[in-house]
Amino acid sequence: EVQLVESGGGLVQAGGSLRLSCAASGFRFADYAIGWFRQVPGREREGVSCISNSDGSTYYTDFVKGRFTISRDNANKKIHLQMNNLKPEDTAVYYCNTDTRELSWGQGAQVTVSS
Repeated sequence: EVQLVESGGGLVQAGGSLRLSCAASGFRFADYAIGWFRQVPGREREGVSCISNSDGSTYYTDFVKGRFTISRDNANKKIHLQMNNLKPEDTAVYYCNTDTRELSWGQGAQVTVSS
């Protein structure tokens, strides 16, 4: 059974940091580029960052570039998202999935940034 389990969310003040983790199981993790996505109620889920399965190259959307860092641990089938200098507009539920969003979504991790 494919599972994606996000953790590490929480409440933080603007300028603070959080580190999200995603534990994957039930598929060949090392074969897939994996990304982080986020969703605010009433809005479409949007891509935040992605990391390649081949050479470890990374992608960041403009609004997190320079603040967020994605990494992956193939041995333990995990990806992480280090989020620094958080802003209130980063408040959302954060999810992981393949870059093509082909797996069932997990429950997500709520990130709330207060001003």
